[in-house]
Amino acid sequence: MEAARTVKDVSPHDFVKAYSSHLKRSGKMELPHWTDIVKTATFKELAPYDPDWYYVRAASMARKIYLRQGIGVGGFRKIYGGRKRNGSRPPHFCKSSGAIPRHILQQLEKMNIIEIDPKGGRRITSSGQRDLDQVAGRIVVAAP
Repeated sequence: MEAARTVKDVSPHDFVKAYSSHLKRSGKMELPHWTDIVKTATFKELAPYDPDWYYVRAASMARKIYLRQGIGVGGFRKIYGGRKRNGSRPPHFCKSSGAIPRHILQQLEKMNIIEIDPKGGRRITSSGQRDLDQVAGRIVVAAP
């Protein structure tokens, strides 16, 4: 018998893809009305091309909280930040939008996947951990 697989055992790319489709299928996450027009950061020129970008970002954030408890909105702004091009002036690091991670964290809380950590930030709930590990287990089974 094989040992149970966790999120740490599967490739991040495969996990985020599988978990985002799981979130979309479950139908528990409601998309805000602005997902089709919003940019993810001030330094971006265009909105994301992928129509399911919101689910992908939510899956990525759930994975990050699973791996490291206590990340809050500010931490995610830093994680998803990037290089702002200032034309002829030198580029600088710039944080991403705060409304998107805040909204996703509230949605994940409503779904009982994460909870507020008394020490600050968010942490994964036991049912959330089980949920993420089940998706990781399905990836291992599906892989040849």
